[in-house]
Amino acid sequence: MDDQAAFGRNIRAARESRNVSRELAAERAGITVSYLGEVERGEKWPTLGIICSIARGLNVSAASFFEFEGDEAEAGNLIEQFQRALDNRTPEEQQRALRVVKALFGF
Repeated sequence: MDDQAAFGRNIRAARESRNVSRELAAERAGITVSYLGEVERGEKWPTLGIICSIARGLNVSAASFFEFEGDEAEAGNLIEQFQRALDNRTPEEQQRALRVVKALFGF
């Protein structure tokens, strides 16, 4: 995967983890929905100003969009990834995730 695609995927992940629609995220950033979609699909590189606007609209660090994972992640980083995936999820969604993990590992 290239950096542009990873960057876009990080923006989408941040937006979805906060349960923010693409429409609302674009409005908050002052860009069009179609442009945000192109960025999330890795088709466009936004300017630094737009990156910062997207980050502010999602209440995340712009630097987090540039955190590209290698093939192997460090153990501490994995825990952080799990935590980010569960942040801002409903209690029901968190319970569902726990059931999946328990079923996967048999505990």
